[in-house]
Amino acid sequence: MTCKTPLLLAALLALAACKPAQEPTPASSQPPAQAPTPTAPAPVEDTPSERVTAEFPTLKMKAVDGSDYDLAAHRGKWVVVNFWATWCAPCRKEMPELSALHAMRSNIEVVGLAYEDIEAPEMQSFLTKHPVTYPIVIVDPFDPPADFATPRGLPLTHLIDPQGKLAHSFLGPVTAADIEQQIATAK
Repeated sequence: MTCKTPLLLAALLALAACKPAQEPTPASSQPPAQAPTPTAPAPVEDTPSERVTAEFPTLKMKAVDGSDYDLAAHRGKWVVVNFWATWCAPCRKEMPELSALHAMRSNIEVVGLAYEDIEAPEMQSFLTKHPVTYPIVIVDPFDPPADFATPRGLPLTHLIDPQGKLAHSFLGPVTAADIEQQIATAK
């Protein structure tokens, strides 16, 4: 403790003692107010458990190009489900590699889930500058697909095996080599 602390404390006590005394309240014919009766605290609602990606996720949505995308239609192949956004620099950086993976590997399909509040014409304009070979689906960030965990960060990539089962999830940027290594490990 420094020597200034006792002086400061003494000054604060002296100031507190200098407060004017409260004036007495005049007598009233009304009875004194009763203190409110404490009530029991409201029951705490159980917080909903954190959503996790289903073991066998489903996904049926309209792609930006107007086609219907159905994850189940891709059984027999590995499917890369990539949550991304146009404003996400790491997401944009991995797009060409995911596009090449989709185009060059007959046993691997990629679908991009644009996890942002964007309209289809804006997305189509973005895709003319950043073309990809795989379908893009716009996902409402306030109502993401029920069978997938709500992304805590982007990019978020799920690898679905040929039977439709979640094989692995990657949080952060992913490369074709990462995906191929995970597929090789799973076999």
